Amino acid sequence: MTRSIVTGAAGFVGSHLSERFLDLGHQVVGVDCFTEFYDRRLKEANLAKVRDEARFHLVEDDLLSLDLEALLAGADYVFHLAAQAGVRASWGKSFAGYIRNNIAATQRLLEAAKGAKIKKLVYASSSSVYGDARELPVTEETLPRPVSPYGVTKLAAEHLCSLYAQIYGVPVVSLRLFTVYGPRQRPDMAIQRFLLASLSGEPVTIFGDGSQTRDFTFVDDVVEAHVLAMEAPADERAVNVCGGSRVSINELLALVGEVTGRSLQVEHEPAAPGDARHTLGDNSRARRVLGFRPRARLADGLAAQWQWLSEGASAPPR
Repeated sequence: MTRSIVTGAAGFVGSHLSERFLDLGHQVVGVDCFTEFYDRRLKEANLAKVRDEARFHLVEDDLLSLDLEALLAGADYVFHLAAQAGVRASWGKSFAGYIRNNIAATQRLLEAAKGAKIKKLVYASSSSVYGDARELPVTEETLPRPVSPYGVTKLAAEHLCSLYAQIYGVPVVSLRLFTVYGPRQRPDMAIQRFLLASLSGEPVTIFGDGSQTRDFTFVDDVVEAHVLAMEAPADERAVNVCGGSRVSINELLALVGEVTGRSLQVEHEPAAPGDARHTLGDNSRARRVLGFRPRARLADGLAAQWQWLSEGASAPPR
Protein backbone atom coordinates (compact mmCIF):
# COMPACT_ATOMS: atom_id res chain seq x y z
CA MET A 1 0.00 0.00 0.00
CA THR A 2 1.31 3.43 -0.92
CA ARG A 3 2.23 5.43 2.19
CA SER A 4 2.02 9.23 1.95
CA ILE A 5 3.02 11.79 4.57
CA VAL A 6 1.09 15.08 4.56
CA THR A 7 2.47 17.84 6.78
CA GLY A 8 -0.01 20.54 7.70
CA ALA A 9 -2.74 17.93 7.32
CA ALA A 10 -5.27 19.84 9.43
CA GLY A 11 -4.93 22.96 7.31
CA PHE A 12 -7.00 24.17 4.38
CA VAL A 13 -5.15 22.47 1.52
CA GLY A 14 -3.62 19.68 3.61
CA SER A 15 -6.99 18.34 4.71
CA HIS A 16 -8.28 18.23 1.12
CA LEU A 17 -5.09 16.52 0.01
CA SER A 18 -5.38 13.91 2.76
CA GLU A 19 -8.91 13.07 1.62
CA ARG A 20 -7.80 12.75 -1.99
CA PHE A 21 -5.01 10.31 -1.17
CA LEU A 22 -7.34 8.19 0.92
CA ASP A 23 -9.65 8.08 -2.10
CA LEU A 24 -6.67 6.88 -4.16
CA GLY A 25 -6.13 4.02 -1.72
CA HIS A 26 -3.09 5.42 0.08
CA GLN A 27 -2.24 5.03 3.71
CA VAL A 28 -1.97 8.64 4.91
CA VAL A 29 0.00 9.90 7.89
CA GLY A 30 -0.99 13.49 8.64
CA VAL A 31 1.29 15.70 10.71
CA ASP A 32 0.11 18.93 12.31
CA CYS A 33 1.17 20.89 15.38
CA PHE A 34 -1.99 23.06 15.42
CA THR A 35 -0.30 26.45 15.58
CA GLU A 36 -2.35 29.30 17.04
CA PHE A 37 -2.59 31.30 13.81
CA TYR A 38 -6.32 30.59 13.78
CA ASP A 39 -8.76 28.69 15.95
CA ARG A 40 -7.96 25.03 16.53
CA ARG A 41 -11.64 24.09 16.25
CA LEU A 42 -11.62 25.05 12.58
CA LYS A 43 -8.67 22.74 11.96
CA GLU A 44 -10.36 19.94 13.87
CA ALA A 45 -13.40 20.41 11.63
CA ASN A 46 -11.16 20.17 8.55
CA LEU A 47 -10.26 16.62 9.62
CA ALA A 48 -13.85 15.47 10.16
CA LYS A 49 -13.93 13.30 7.02
CA VAL A 50 -10.61 11.56 7.59
CA ARG A 51 -10.12 11.24 11.32
CA ASP A 52 -12.01 7.94 11.65
CA GLU A 53 -10.60 6.38 8.48
CA ALA A 54 -8.56 3.25 9.23
CA ARG A 55 -5.89 4.26 6.69
CA PHE A 56 -5.43 7.72 8.21
CA HIS A 57 -3.22 8.39 11.21
CA LEU A 58 -2.74 11.85 12.70
CA VAL A 59 0.53 12.75 14.40
CA GLU A 60 0.12 15.90 16.47
CA ASP A 61 3.66 17.13 16.79
CA ASP A 62 6.15 19.75 15.67
CA LEU A 63 8.46 19.05 12.74
CA LEU A 64 11.31 20.52 14.80
CA SER A 65 10.91 17.97 17.60
CA LEU A 66 9.32 14.96 15.90
CA ASP A 67 11.44 11.88 15.09
CA LEU A 68 11.41 12.46 11.34
CA GLU A 69 13.57 9.48 10.46
CA ALA A 70 10.95 7.21 12.05
CA LEU A 71 8.14 9.15 10.38
CA LEU A 72 9.66 8.77 6.91
CA ALA A 73 10.61 5.12 7.32
CA GLY A 74 8.62 3.18 4.74
CA ALA A 75 7.07 6.34 3.25
CA ASP A 76 6.66 6.59 -0.50
CA TYR A 77 5.76 10.27 -0.78
CA VAL A 78 6.03 13.38 1.37
CA PHE A 79 3.78 16.39 0.77
CA HIS A 80 5.09 19.35 2.75
CA LEU A 81 2.32 21.89 3.30
CA ALA A 82 3.04 22.78 6.94
CA ALA A 83 3.95 26.46 7.23
CA GLN A 84 3.35 29.64 9.15
CA ALA A 85 0.87 31.38 6.87
CA GLY A 86 -0.10 35.02 6.46
CA VAL A 87 1.57 37.87 4.60
CA ARG A 88 0.45 40.75 6.81
CA ALA A 89 1.23 38.93 10.05
CA SER A 90 4.83 38.18 9.09
CA TRP A 91 6.32 41.54 10.09
CA GLY A 92 7.89 42.48 13.42
CA LYS A 93 8.39 40.10 16.31
CA SER A 94 6.22 37.39 14.74
CA PHE A 95 8.85 36.88 12.02
CA ALA A 96 10.69 34.50 14.36
CA GLY A 97 7.80 32.06 13.99
CA TYR A 98 8.06 32.23 10.21
CA ILE A 99 11.77 31.47 10.33
CA ARG A 100 11.07 28.54 12.65
CA ASN A 101 8.08 27.01 10.87
CA ASN A 102 8.88 27.81 7.25
CA ILE A 103 12.66 27.58 7.03
CA ALA A 104 14.03 25.58 9.96
CA ALA A 105 11.26 22.96 9.83
CA THR A 106 11.72 22.51 6.08
CA GLN A 107 15.47 22.09 6.45
CA ARG A 108 15.00 19.45 9.15
CA LEU A 109 12.50 17.57 6.99
CA LEU A 110 14.94 17.64 4.07
CA GLU A 111 17.72 16.31 6.29
CA ALA A 112 15.54 13.34 7.16
CA ALA A 113 14.49 12.88 3.53
CA LYS A 114 18.06 12.53 2.29
CA GLY A 115 18.39 9.29 4.26
CA ALA A 116 14.95 7.95 3.41
CA LYS A 117 13.89 6.01 0.33
CA ILE A 118 11.05 8.28 -0.68
CA LYS A 119 9.96 8.55 -4.29
CA LYS A 120 9.08 12.25 -4.14
CA LEU A 121 8.93 15.22 -1.80
CA VAL A 122 6.44 17.82 -3.01
CA TYR A 123 6.90 21.24 -1.41
CA ALA A 124 4.04 23.75 -1.36
CA SER A 125 5.57 27.13 -2.06
CA SER A 126 3.75 30.39 -2.82
CA SER A 127 3.31 33.03 -5.49
CA SER A 128 4.37 35.45 -2.74
CA VAL A 129 7.96 34.74 -3.78
CA TYR A 130 7.38 36.94 -6.86
CA GLY A 131 6.28 40.05 -4.94
CA ASP A 132 5.48 42.99 -7.19
CA ALA A 133 6.63 41.55 -10.50
CA ARG A 134 7.54 44.09 -13.16
CA GLU A 135 5.95 42.05 -15.94
CA LEU A 136 2.89 39.79 -15.96
CA PRO A 137 2.20 36.96 -16.22
CA VAL A 138 5.11 35.67 -14.17
CA THR A 139 6.93 32.57 -15.34
CA GLU A 140 9.27 30.45 -13.25
CA GLU A 141 12.13 32.35 -14.85
CA THR A 142 10.86 35.66 -13.43
CA LEU A 143 13.28 36.98 -10.81
CA PRO A 144 11.68 36.50 -7.38
CA ARG A 145 11.31 39.78 -5.46
CA PRO A 146 9.29 39.07 -2.30
CA VAL A 147 7.67 42.11 -0.69
CA SER A 148 6.85 40.40 2.62
CA PRO A 149 8.85 38.49 5.22
CA TYR A 150 6.48 35.56 4.58
CA GLY A 151 7.48 35.53 0.91
CA VAL A 152 11.15 35.62 1.89
CA THR A 153 10.76 32.50 4.04
CA LYS A 154 8.89 30.59 1.34
CA LEU A 155 11.61 31.44 -1.18
CA ALA A 156 14.31 30.41 1.30
CA ALA A 157 12.60 27.04 1.79
CA GLU A 158 12.42 26.62 -1.99
CA HIS A 159 16.17 27.20 -2.22
CA LEU A 160 16.73 24.60 0.49
CA CYS A 161 14.70 22.10 -1.51
CA SER A 162 16.82 22.82 -4.57
CA LEU A 163 20.05 22.42 -2.60
CA TYR A 164 19.05 19.06 -1.14
CA ALA A 165 18.00 17.91 -4.60
CA GLN A 166 21.29 18.94 -6.16
CA ILE A 167 23.66 17.83 -3.40
CA TYR A 168 21.91 14.81 -1.90
CA GLY A 169 19.58 13.71 -4.68
CA VAL A 170 16.37 14.26 -2.70
CA PRO A 171 13.61 13.91 -5.33
CA VAL A 172 11.88 17.27 -5.02
CA VAL A 173 9.16 19.16 -6.86
CA SER A 174 8.27 22.67 -5.63
CA LEU A 175 4.83 24.07 -6.47
CA ARG A 176 4.23 27.83 -6.34
CA LEU A 177 0.57 28.10 -5.38
CA PHE A 178 -1.40 31.20 -6.42
CA THR A 179 -4.10 32.42 -3.96
CA VAL A 180 -5.90 29.18 -3.20
CA TYR A 181 -9.61 29.38 -2.33
CA GLY A 182 -12.51 27.01 -1.76
CA PRO A 183 -14.24 25.20 1.11
CA ARG A 184 -12.21 25.34 4.38
CA GLN A 185 -10.28 28.41 3.31
CA ARG A 186 -8.52 30.11 6.23
CA PRO A 187 -10.65 32.77 7.96
CA ASP A 188 -8.10 35.54 7.32
CA MET A 189 -8.17 35.13 3.53
CA ALA A 190 -10.12 37.53 1.32
CA ILE A 191 -12.79 35.28 -0.19
CA GLN A 192 -13.57 33.66 3.13
CA ARG A 193 -13.85 37.09 4.78
CA PHE A 194 -16.17 38.31 2.02
CA LEU A 195 -18.42 35.26 2.22
CA LEU A 196 -18.55 35.35 6.02
CA ALA A 197 -19.53 39.02 5.82
CA SER A 198 -22.29 38.09 3.35
CA LEU A 199 -23.50 35.47 5.81
CA SER A 200 -23.44 37.74 8.86
CA GLY A 201 -24.40 41.08 7.28
CA GLU A 202 -21.36 42.72 8.85
CA PRO A 203 -19.15 45.14 6.89
CA VAL A 204 -16.01 43.85 5.21
CA THR A 205 -12.65 45.63 5.13
CA ILE A 206 -10.72 46.10 1.89
CA PHE A 207 -7.06 47.06 2.07
CA GLY A 208 -6.44 49.60 -0.68
CA ASP A 209 -8.84 50.82 -3.36
CA GLY A 210 -9.83 47.36 -4.63
CA SER A 211 -8.18 47.72 -8.02
CA GLN A 212 -5.41 45.28 -7.05
CA THR A 213 -5.71 41.94 -8.84
CA ARG A 214 -5.21 38.29 -7.95
CA ASP A 215 -4.86 35.01 -9.80
CA PHE A 216 -7.23 32.77 -7.82
CA THR A 217 -6.84 28.98 -7.90
CA PHE A 218 -9.54 26.59 -6.69
CA VAL A 219 -8.45 24.08 -4.06
CA ASP A 220 -9.48 21.04 -6.15
CA ASP A 221 -7.12 22.19 -8.90
CA VAL A 222 -4.32 22.63 -6.37
CA VAL A 223 -4.92 19.13 -5.02
CA GLU A 224 -4.82 17.75 -8.56
CA ALA A 225 -1.47 19.48 -9.13
CA HIS A 226 -0.06 17.68 -6.07
CA VAL A 227 -1.34 14.34 -7.34
CA LEU A 228 0.25 14.97 -10.74
CA ALA A 229 3.51 16.09 -9.11
CA MET A 230 3.65 12.75 -7.29
CA GLU A 231 4.20 10.95 -10.60
CA ALA A 232 6.10 13.65 -12.47
CA PRO A 233 9.90 13.48 -12.87
CA ALA A 234 11.75 15.06 -9.95
CA ASP A 235 12.88 18.56 -10.90
CA GLU A 236 14.06 21.02 -8.28
CA ARG A 237 12.91 23.96 -10.39
CA ALA A 238 9.68 25.52 -9.17
CA VAL A 239 6.37 25.10 -11.00
CA ASN A 240 3.56 27.67 -11.02
CA VAL A 241 0.16 26.29 -10.02
CA CYS A 242 -2.40 28.90 -10.95
CA GLY A 243 -5.73 29.49 -12.60
CA GLY A 244 -4.03 31.57 -15.27
CA SER A 245 -6.47 34.49 -15.15
CA ARG A 246 -6.99 37.35 -12.74
CA VAL A 247 -9.69 39.62 -11.38
CA SER A 248 -9.59 42.78 -9.31
CA ILE A 249 -10.82 42.77 -5.74
CA ASN A 250 -13.65 45.06 -6.81
CA GLU A 251 -14.66 42.56 -9.51
CA LEU A 252 -14.43 39.78 -6.94
CA LEU A 253 -16.76 41.68 -4.59
CA ALA A 254 -19.29 42.04 -7.38
CA LEU A 255 -19.07 38.34 -8.17
CA VAL A 256 -19.52 37.47 -4.49
CA GLY A 257 -22.70 39.54 -4.56
CA GLU A 258 -23.96 37.63 -7.59
CA VAL A 259 -23.18 34.23 -6.06
CA THR A 260 -24.68 35.00 -2.63
CA GLY A 261 -27.51 37.29 -3.74
CA ARG A 262 -26.43 39.71 -1.01
CA SER A 263 -24.75 43.09 -1.19
CA LEU A 264 -21.70 43.77 0.94
CA GLN A 265 -21.01 46.87 2.99
CA VAL A 266 -17.39 47.71 2.18
CA GLU A 267 -14.98 49.71 4.33
CA HIS A 268 -11.56 50.72 3.05
CA GLU A 269 -8.24 50.87 4.86
CA PRO A 270 -4.81 51.74 3.46
CA ALA A 271 -2.98 49.02 1.55
CA ALA A 272 -1.10 46.75 3.92
CA PRO A 273 2.70 46.32 3.80
CA GLY A 274 3.64 43.10 2.04
CA ASP A 275 0.57 42.88 -0.20
CA ALA A 276 1.57 42.52 -3.85
CA ARG A 277 -0.29 44.88 -6.13
CA HIS A 278 -1.00 42.32 -8.86
CA THR A 279 -0.51 38.58 -9.32
CA LEU A 280 -0.89 36.53 -12.49
CA GLY A 281 0.87 33.29 -13.24
CA ASP A 282 1.87 31.53 -16.42
CA ASN A 283 1.16 27.82 -15.98
CA SER A 284 2.86 26.63 -19.17
CA ARG A 285 5.50 24.65 -17.26
CA ALA A 286 2.82 22.98 -15.13
CA ARG A 287 0.97 21.98 -18.29
CA ARG A 288 4.14 20.64 -19.86
CA VAL A 289 5.81 18.97 -16.85
CA LEU A 290 2.79 17.89 -14.80
CA GLY A 291 0.01 17.70 -17.36
CA PHE A 292 -1.85 20.22 -15.18
CA ARG A 293 -5.03 21.84 -16.51
CA PRO A 294 -6.99 24.08 -14.14
CA ARG A 295 -10.68 23.27 -14.43
CA ALA A 296 -12.60 25.48 -11.99
CA ARG A 297 -14.13 28.77 -13.06
CA LEU A 298 -14.01 31.43 -10.36
CA ALA A 299 -17.82 31.74 -10.23
CA ASP A 300 -18.20 27.98 -9.78
CA GLY A 301 -15.52 27.83 -7.11
CA LEU A 302 -17.11 30.72 -5.22
CA ALA A 303 -20.47 28.97 -5.39
CA ALA A 304 -18.93 25.80 -3.91
CA GLN A 305 -17.33 27.76 -1.08
CA TRP A 306 -20.57 29.66 -0.43
CA GLN A 307 -22.57 26.43 -0.34
CA TRP A 308 -20.12 24.94 2.16
CA LEU A 309 -20.44 27.98 4.42
CA SER A 310 -24.18 28.44 4.12
CA GLU A 311 -24.85 24.77 4.87
CA GLY A 312 -23.38 25.17 8.31
CA ALA A 313 -19.63 24.86 7.87
CA SER A 314 -17.56 26.33 10.65
CA ALA A 315 -17.36 30.08 10.92
CA PRO A 316 -14.66 31.49 13.20
CA PRO A 317 -15.75 30.86 16.79
CA ARG A 318 -16.45 33.98 18.79
